[in-house]
Parts: sequence; structure tokens; C-alpha cells
Amino acid sequence: MRFSPSFLDEIRDRVPISTLIGTRVSFDRKKSNPQKGDFWACCPFHGEKTPSFHCEDRKGRYHCFGCGVTGDHFRFLTELEGVSFPEAVERIADMAGVPMPARDPEMERREAERASLYDVMELAAQFFESQLQAAVGARARAYLRDRGLSTATQQAFRLGYAPESRNALKEFLAAKNITREQMEACGLLVHENVPVSYDRFRDRVMFPIQDLRGRIIAFGGRALSPDAPAKYLNSPETELFHKGRVLYNALRARKACQPQNGEPAKPIIAVEGYMDVIALAQAGIHHAVAPLGTALTEEQLDLLWRISPEPILCFDGDSAGLRAANRAADIGLPHLQPGKSLRFALLPEGQDPDDLVRAEGASAFHAVLREARPLVDMIWTRETAGGIYDTPERRAELEARLREICGRIAHEDIRRHYQQEMRERTQVFFGRTGAERGQNRDRRGFGRDSRRGMAPGRSGGRLAISDQLAHSSMVRSASLGTSGRAPRLRETAIILMLINHPRLLEENFEALSVLDFEHEALKNLHLAMLDVLATSPVEEGALMHAALVRAGYGELIEKLEEAVRRVGLWTAMPDAAEDDVREALRQALHLHQRARTLHKELRAVEASLETDETGELFARLIDIRNQLLKEEATEALIDGFGLSSGRTAGGR
Repeated sequence: MRFSPSFLDEIRDRVPISTLIGTRVSFDRKKSNPQKGDFWACCPFHGEKTPSFHCEDRKGRYHCFGCGVTGDHFRFLTELEGVSFPEAVERIADMAGVPMPARDPEMERREAERASLYDVMELAAQFFESQLQAAVGARARAYLRDRGLSTATQQAFRLGYAPESRNALKEFLAAKNITREQMEACGLLVHENVPVSYDRFRDRVMFPIQDLRGRIIAFGGRALSPDAPAKYLNSPETELFHKGRVLYNALRARKACQPQNGEPAKPIIAVEGYMDVIALAQAGIHHAVAPLGTALTEEQLDLLWRISPEPILCFDGDSAGLRAANRAADIGLPHLQPGKSLRFALLPEGQDPDDLVRAEGASAFHAVLREARPLVDMIWTRETAGGIYDTPERRAELEARLREICGRIAHEDIRRHYQQEMRERTQVFFGRTGAERGQNRDRRGFGRDSRRGMAPGRSGGRLAISDQLAHSSMVRSASLGTSGRAPRLRETAIILMLINHPRLLEENFEALSVLDFEHEALKNLHLAMLDVLATSPVEEGALMHAALVRAGYGELIEKLEEAVRRVGLWTAMPDAAEDDVREALRQALHLHQRARTLHKELRAVEASLETDETGELFARLIDIRNQLLKEEATEALIDGFGLSSGRTAGGR
């Protein structure tokens, strides 16, 4: 019996290869990484004492580095147990809970027709390519030249041109003995509600769209005439093409994401359009894909996750891009899994990836990717930005909304962590207790301003910054000795950078205002800084320093400055150049947030370890501890950043 490729793909996708192989072998707990779908075992095909047999869920493949066997689900059963291919298919279909298809002559006929349609699409692509290089394609070549695309890039993506003719492609294919019915089935002709069918694509630059096997299944066409009713036109839905299930450039991007030449795997990047993908590839960034003229769908998101556990969704820097990012966040939220999430990169306003790499090069786009924010940040920012939470009712409304959003997450552990994260953020956002909120209101003379999500609470004039802080009856402890130990140098550096350069705090207020410091004295100092900014804009470090000294934090700041001077951490000193501090702060915050997240995960895993029967939590525990050790080593990026270099704002 012949099985359709779609049926085989479906049962493969439903059964992780580790699940199938795990019924025959015992995976090595030390070497395997279940969170990444990466498993090692002693090879079942030859005798060995150390595990050299590797299977990877993301690829759906296995390989033994000892004896060289390799294959997929079906080959594993046919070679290990000697079963026939149909029997292997039946076993895996049973594991997947998918009924075996009945023998269907009509389906087999359609499969044969479907195979012939791929040949038609290949002929059409060759025709469009030839037309681009002919005299009729001069305008299209000029357009591509103006967009900065080299000949090599055009050839790599097989770009073409559809002539301004109603019958050029139709006549070309007819000469190759392709029937009108086949052309219509491929979506190459407009045939509904017209007496005579004609070419769908006319006077357009053509972008062939491939499936994951490299077969052309559709086209996208970019109009050259400004009067065209649609700037971009895609093939219609056909037997070969379902646009909500396909990503442009997925085949090349999947290969580019895989570890190469000793480099780690790259995350898949989703951008908005064909030209973005092609411009990035020309700039050396080959692991980007794009949806096909629609908002990202669940099927496309699932395809991204099959390629990379944490895709980066990169959206244009305008209101439409932000709306698209929020839609993607809502689509992805219910489907989150341990080790499977999303990150979001927003471009500078008014730019897309094509604009950015042409103007500033690949490094500018890499900088945007480095600033990608996790999904939880996108949700938090969307729900709190611009809101007014000056009453218990409004605060309760926000908390209820956040609970409802977290409740959409299907995975129990992920849902619990999101709920915990949102509770912690709201506690900091509103103030840790009602009493503290009252103290803050008394101290400032009014509630938090719009940057912190609160509305003015009094109509009277503002007090001076120093008066509002220094005259508080509840100035928090400013002693390093209250916690029994000195703060970490990383936390000390972060707080001093923000004191000396308050503009950096303003630049990313939402994220920095909810920073979680481990040391109690630094927590209090951080809150005092926010109180200053909530009262009046402060852009100069000297003004921030003076306000905090008047508030009773002078001795604490002196001790912190002494600690960074002792190790020569010049970026935390007042005379460091702001651009240098901005980069050092970015590195410090990355390490800080990463370490805090790992510690939270470690506590959660340790609490659940006793009930772990699969061994996956044990493997995760070891992985987290190893990562924490790496974080300790990486702290040299902060502790040693710029040691002894002595650069200042005036000496750059």
C-alpha cells in the first residue's frame, strides 16, 4: 500500500522520535537534555559501553557516531526489528492515535496528479527566471538593482518576472503539453467567472515559494506598476499550497539554524516579508523566514518551534508591527512548553529589516536581536502600558486580567510560573503593601505618574525633590549592614550606573522599574531612585546623586562607590562615558536577569524532584546548576569590563 507523504509527515510529527526509541533503549541521564529534545544512549544496533547513539526530536532523526547507522522513525523499526515498511507505519500510527488510511484508488490517483503539479510549478519557475533575464525583464532587473539585490542573490532565491501579458505563461506551458486543468489546479490562471482563463501574474517580480522538500508550491508577485490593485499577490489556495501552513524560506533557514563549524544552533527569525528575508540573507543572516501575507498562524508557529525551541519574532517598528507582535503573543501563549517559548524584537520606528541592513549593515540587525524581549515581557508591557491604577478597583481589574491571560496557558507548570511572575511584578508595580503605597504618596505629595502606571493624587504643587524624600517619616534603611553581607558587585554596578546616568533608566523605564535586587539595601535605594523620577524628570547624574544624599542614602552610595573603585570597575564611576555605560549596563542586566531566572527555576525543580519518576527533572537540575556555574564565570564580563582602561567621557 502506498502512503501519502502528508500522512507519513503527520504521524512522524505526532510522535517524538525519542518516544519511539525510548521504548527500546535507556537514555543516558547525564548526557541527555530532555528540555531540548536531545537524547543519548548506548546504540541498539551494536554493542558498546558508552553512549554514542544520538536522537534529536527537532529533526526527527537518529545517528550513531560509533557504527554510523542513521535514519528516521520508520527506518529505526525496519532495521532494528526487521519489520516491513507498512508494518512500521502501522505501529507509529497506532502510537500517534491516527487511524490507518483505507486503500483509496481515488486518493492514489490524486497523489499521482499532485506529483505532476510539482512539475508544472517547476516549469513555471523556469519560465519566470528566463523572462527576468530577457529584454522584457529590464524594468524588473532595474527594480531589483534599486533594492540592492545582487545577481547572485537573485539566482539563489530563483527570482523571476511575469511579463505584462494575459497569455505568456499559458502559451509557454501549453507548448510543454501542460493542460489547462493542470495550470488552473496550480493557481497559475484566473479561470473563475471569466469566459477564457488568463495568466494570474502579470508585470510582477516573482518570488517562488518552496516547501520543506525544496519543491515549488506557490508564487508571490510584487507589482511593478503603481496602479496595480494589489502591491503583493500570492498564489491562491491549491492542492499544493495552504498559505497558513507555509513559511517563506523555511528550507534554507532550517539548515542555517543547525550547528555548523563548531558554532551553536541559531534561533529561527520570523520577519514580515519576502524582501526582508532576502535582504537579510544577502547580509549573511540566512536563518530568517516570513509568513505569506497573513498574520502568523498556529500552524506557522508550530513549524517555527519544530525548527527552533525559542524563535525570535521580529516586527517592523510601527503601530502595525506592535499589533502583529501582540497577536503572535496571544497565539503562542496557550502552546508554551518547558524550553519552548518566543522572543520578540521590535525594530526602530519606521524601519523594516530590509531598510536597516541596507542603511547600517548586518551588525545593526544583530543589535536588534540582542535586545529581543521574552514573551512574558510583551504580555506585561501590553497590559500595563499607559494604564492608570490609582484605585484598588483598577488595580484589581489589572490583576484579574493578568490571571485570565495566564489561565490560557495549557501547560500546568508554565502556567504556574507565569502566575507567580505576574504576582511578583504587580507587587513591585503597585508597591509591596498598602502601607508602603500610602507612605510613597505622602512622601511625594501625589501618586505615581504615567510612567509607573499611576495618576496624580493631589492637585497641589510639587514639593522639591529633596524635601519629598528627606522629610519622609519612613526613609528606608540605607545601611549595608542590614542584610548581614555586602551586595554582589554586579548589583552594585547596576545601581551606580543608573544613579550616575538616570537617562538610561528613563530609556527603558518599564523594564528597569521592576528590577529585582537580592540585597535589601539596594532594593531600598532602587525604590528611592524611582521616587525621584516619579516626582520630576532628572537627566543628570549629579542631580540624582544630590537628591539621594539628601534623602539619607549618602553613606550607602559612598560605600558602593568605594567597592567599584577598589576593583577598578570604571563603567560604574560617575565620569564614565554614557555610551560605554549603556553597553556595560546591557551586559550586567542580561547576567542579572538570567541568574535570577535560573535560581527561580532551580528552587522549583528542587521542590518537585521527589515526585519525578521520569528522570527529566533530575537532568534539568544538573543543567540548571551547570548554567549557574557558567553564569558565575561569565560575571567577569561585568567585574572585569574595562578594568584599568580608564576611559572617561572626556578621554575617549
